[in-house]
Amino acid sequence: MMRWDRPAGGREPAAAALLGWLSDAQAPRVCLVSGSEGCGKSALLAWLVHHGSRPGGLAERTVHAVVPPSPDESVLGTVWSVADQLGVVARAPWELVQVLAADGRRTVIVLPDVRGEAVAELVLALADVPGIRLVVESRSGSPAHRLLSGSGCAELDLDLEQWRDERRFAQWQASHPTPHVVAALSKPGAVVDLWDPVAVCRADVSTVTAAYERARQSEYGGLREAWLRAGQSLCRDGESASRALILLAALGDGADPRLASALVGAAAGSAWCWEWSRVSGDLVPPWPGPVSALAVGEGPLEGAVLVTGPGGSVRVVRMGGGGARGRIVVGGFQPQSVSVMADGTVLVLDEGGRVHADGSWVARPAGSGIARLLDEGPSGREVLLAALRGHVGTALACAAGPDLGIVVFGDAAGEVRAFGDWEGAAVLHRGGVTAVAALGMPVGSEGVVPLVYSGGADGTVRAWSPGHAPMAVPLAERDYAVVSVDAAMTPSGPVLVVAWGDGSVEWIEVDSGARRTFRPGPPVRAVALAPGGRLVVGMDEYLVCLTPRPPAQRAPGGVQKGP
Repeated sequence: MMRWDRPAGGREPAAAALLGWLSDAQAPRVCLVSGSEGCGKSALLAWLVHHGSRPGGLAERTVHAVVPPSPDESVLGTVWSVADQLGVVARAPWELVQVLAADGRRTVIVLPDVRGEAVAELVLALADVPGIRLVVESRSGSPAHRLLSGSGCAELDLDLEQWRDERRFAQWQASHPTPHVVAALSKPGAVVDLWDPVAVCRADVSTVTAAYERARQSEYGGLREAWLRAGQSLCRDGESASRALILLAALGDGADPRLASALVGAAAGSAWCWEWSRVSGDLVPPWPGPVSALAVGEGPLEGAVLVTGPGGSVRVVRMGGGGARGRIVVGGFQPQSVSVMADGTVLVLDEGGRVHADGSWVARPAGSGIARLLDEGPSGREVLLAALRGHVGTALACAAGPDLGIVVFGDAAGEVRAFGDWEGAAVLHRGGVTAVAALGMPVGSEGVVPLVYSGGADGTVRAWSPGHAPMAVPLAERDYAVVSVDAAMTPSGPVLVVAWGDGSVEWIEVDSGARRTFRPGPPVRAVALAPGGRLVVGMDEYLVCLTPRPPAQRAPGGVQKGP
């Protein structure tokens, strides 16, 4: 049996009450730890966090997230910290509530030194979510305490004598222990120039977040909006070069042009080169809208990326600069997945999993109309499309082959099925397939070998070649569902990119196993990878194109070296 560590200061009665509250399924979802300054609130929370973070502890006493106390109390900073520790993505309080409600698991969150009403209101919103338990420290009489103490929460007022064992308190005083606190409140640092992108990338993130949260909309030349778009990633990543890249990706075209120039220089030490971004509100070129799926163009659509969103259309965007190239109207449904066959046929899955084909970009065959009428039977392309229409899928991908190429479907049962030049099926996941990618791999004299990569709700990415057994070991595995995958032959060989449910994008070089990540901040909806190595990441509010920076070009301090 695990030993029960005693709290400092004779606080055994209060500690026992906290543990009892955690174990009581009928107890209020919020426990307010209150009292005057210096009464031991922080020490008690520190004990709880230590007790609830030990391996092998009871599940009902496990602490899942602790927000570091800060002199600059910020609602958004609190949201981003909680979301990041829980492995979810949330841009605002309402989204955190929504994501945790959908998750449904028991989650214990500790919030030290809550002072203002805004964070207290976030606590009340989270308290409505089943499975959530919140331990909140607040000094008696503070605005947060006044709001929470009247909300029906459980309150542990450490000024009351019943919550201290006086004999043990005397023993503790006699031994003069070092106080054990969750984290000392840092003193407000130097004033940050919120107009200076290099300065904010190097500053304390909680200070910057709180200042931008209080500022007016459109203040600071667009830098504030970029910070608030990408905030969760900025609060997570401590390197100034990475923060500069993240801010650059989220910067709209209405921002002060000097900001982008400064951020490009500051991002020179990051793992990525920024190519372009298209942000909500951009006019030249226009933002293509929220992203639900992406695909790299083939054939007549080569050099483009196809962007689908909730508007029921597919927008064709130039890979080289993000400018608009065209639009495909696919019908009155919400596209869930998109891919392009080698001849330029665009395949789209609707919300019911049925495939729709658009051939408006496909080159018309030579010859007269009479000759085509006399041609025997349907073409191979028509036969393939007819076969596809007989299936229901959750994800779709295409790749070139010796003739028609290959089309791959994933379904809700975890099966992946191939059609076209290579055919076959394999069950690759426990649960639904959430994303698929296909790649024609040149292999010596054999020509092309098809490779299929699939991602699932089970948090694995697996590889399979039709006609062979799937690889026994996943290429990647995490505790988060796979959102999107794509694969391409790049200058560094075959590369797989994976978007995960925690908002991160992973670049995996298949031959070497080398990996690098990019975390833009908002939830990532889709990724697309071009043969030249350009990576496009799609979100609700913006689309960004990156390329991996060669190691020789990365340098500390924002200095970019030669090619």
